[in-house]
Amino acid sequence: MSEIGQRKIRIDAYSKVSGMALFPGDISYPNQLFMKTLFSKHVPAIIKEINTFKAERLSGVITVITAKDVPNNEHGLHKKDNPVLCGPGSNKAFADRIRHFGDQVALVIAESENIAEMALSLIDIDYEDVHPIFDPKEALKNKEVLIHPEFKSNIYQHYKIRRGNISLGFKEADTIIECEYKTGMQEHAFLQPEAGLGYLDENGVITIITGGQWAHKDQKQIAYALNLPFEKVRVIYSSIGGAFGGREENSIQISLALAVLKLSNMGIYRPVKLVWDRQESFLGHPKRHSYIIQAKWGAKKGGIITAADMSILQDGGAYLSTSTSVLGNTALMSLGPYKIPNVKVDAYGVYTNNPPGGAMRGFGAPQGTFVSESQISKLADQLSLDPFEIRKINMVQDGEELSTGSKPRSFPVKNVLEDSKNLFNLNQENKSKRPSLNKKNDLLDLGSTLSGVGIAFGMKNSGLSFGAHEECTATIELIGDENIEEAILYHAAAEVGQGVHTIMTQMVAEEIQIDVNRVRLVVTDTLLTDDSGPVSASRMTFMAGNAIIGAGADALLKWRNGERPAIGSFTYYPPGTDPIDSNLGVAVNPFFSYGYASVIVELKVDVFTGRIYISHVYVSDDLGKVINPSLVRGQIEGAIVQAIGYCIMEDLHVEMGRIKADNFSKYLIPGILDIPKDITISLLEYDDEIGPWGAHGVGEMPFVPFAAAVSAALFDATGIWFNEIPFTPERILEGILIQRENIKNKRNF
Repeated sequence: MSEIGQRKIRIDAYSKVSGMALFPGDISYPNQLFMKTLFSKHVPAIIKEINTFKAERLSGVITVITAKDVPNNEHGLHKKDNPVLCGPGSNKAFADRIRHFGDQVALVIAESENIAEMALSLIDIDYEDVHPIFDPKEALKNKEVLIHPEFKSNIYQHYKIRRGNISLGFKEADTIIECEYKTGMQEHAFLQPEAGLGYLDENGVITIITGGQWAHKDQKQIAYALNLPFEKVRVIYSSIGGAFGGREENSIQISLALAVLKLSNMGIYRPVKLVWDRQESFLGHPKRHSYIIQAKWGAKKGGIITAADMSILQDGGAYLSTSTSVLGNTALMSLGPYKIPNVKVDAYGVYTNNPPGGAMRGFGAPQGTFVSESQISKLADQLSLDPFEIRKINMVQDGEELSTGSKPRSFPVKNVLEDSKNLFNLNQENKSKRPSLNKKNDLLDLGSTLSGVGIAFGMKNSGLSFGAHEECTATIELIGDENIEEAILYHAAAEVGQGVHTIMTQMVAEEIQIDVNRVRLVVTDTLLTDDSGPVSASRMTFMAGNAIIGAGADALLKWRNGERPAIGSFTYYPPGTDPIDSNLGVAVNPFFSYGYASVIVELKVDVFTGRIYISHVYVSDDLGKVINPSLVRGQIEGAIVQAIGYCIMEDLHVEMGRIKADNFSKYLIPGILDIPKDITISLLEYDDEIGPWGAHGVGEMPFVPFAAAVSAALFDATGIWFNEIPFTPERILEGILIQRENIKNKRNF
């Protein structure tokens, strides 16, 4: 029986449910030391002096590490613009600058965590304040005050997309929708904050046990910052308490390795442990980017879109991280899967003194899709058209070119949209009162709740993009004499909760044609496994599957030739991609694979409190091929719940660069009572011709269109378009009160 398509219990289920699984914070070694991080909590400024004398004299303190102790004081995923520690004496220019509230300034190593914590308060820092820039609009225009003086501008990226004649396109339009949209930051809120343990092994290799999303990238960043060869650094991932993009950027990895190096230079060979609390986690890693987006779309009476003019401003915060790629995704998804003959997109990314933006589930697509899908929903309302039909008549078909200039290999978007319509209608047949789309309730009704339904469509790349190097290596060892008794997979993919390790056992069993219980994994250890690339961009099933197929074929060939054990290895390289060509204004080949989802939301709005209650969500999702239906449904449901947090509840309250909602008593994430009673899922399988068994990614796709579907449902309920995420009760109530006054004034007039 084929293992592909089977419901298999996660191989890590028992250990995690029983509490036996060890997460980084659970791991302790004999005779270990403890480390704490000093965050600046001061922004922006230049550090004139750091005095650590009192901290170092505290009984139980082993040492204090500052910027002068970092061999190569910089790191970063797309640009090395982030000091490991901020302060004077660094080997890098301008590393003495504090650019955001969460910059790391010093590390204290002590006999206990309490002593290290006490020592932090004894470190004296002399700050010189500098002019802050918290408003991305100011950052865009201000050429005198630079967040990074080493660069010529606060603008780190400007993407341009051009097609047709934008002026002519608007002249041809019978109606034009022009709006400004704002999207807020989002905290990843993974279960376990950053934690890890470092030590020097018997071979003199600095070894870090932690959690992340790309062990080999961590290894490279550590080696670079410490001026060490790769082979002198080993990174091992234990169980990981969630990620969602928040563990892509370096947070504690270099600090732990730096501590081991400093201790060994002092002749101290003791392990060192670092555990951040929740507030430190809020400070210490990048967030989902906030945006200000101006959108102007035009369409003819029949619904054909004639033009789209988009002005996108991304607040990248203090450091670049992955902002350029996130911005590229937003720019492309701001036009949706629609054939728009006349297009003008200008997307800017700017540095500010706000917390850095980085990778988070959807990677720029949710923000762009919120705008594009809201615009097409508004056109449908303005033109009195069915929201399904206006999308269908404008969607690109297989073989056609998107407005961005690219031509996807397979593009079943109309089928996915049609499936969601059928899914919704089928479920309504069993309900006594059938909701309708865009019906608009009467806000002057004395009832306490209003109901609404909204539709939105989303798409996103599966795999890295814009010319990024892509590869994934798998090694399979076959054990036995006459028959294969065991297959061992060596692979670096991080298990961050998505179930990839379970999926990989199924794929190995399928390729080798053995029982899945005879597959064993050796995973996520830079000494024992080769580079897999990151678990991000919904890429790992696609990439690992293709690598496993190649490694399995190699191992089986050697097995048949009599090798015992038979070891096969294969590195998979997907088709190449290209950056956005801003000179020509096109993105011909930005991605090698896509995923698609259509989401319908039913909700109720309490008109007295402004609270939103989502009752039913319908998701049609194209998987290419379903490897494990249980895990797929878990990914879709998880995406929906996280999207509910993003668009309804989660507000960081960043003021003057400071995160005000820096713990879960202030920053509200969905609880059990916030989860919809019904989530109806339709799994579609339109084979990706280069995907393993036809599969591509799923983890991000249902998240992408969700906010726009909620926005459309809110309009259906209230007659008000809400253009700023999150839709907090305060914003909803304010909109309702303003709308009620407008209705009263019109009636009185």
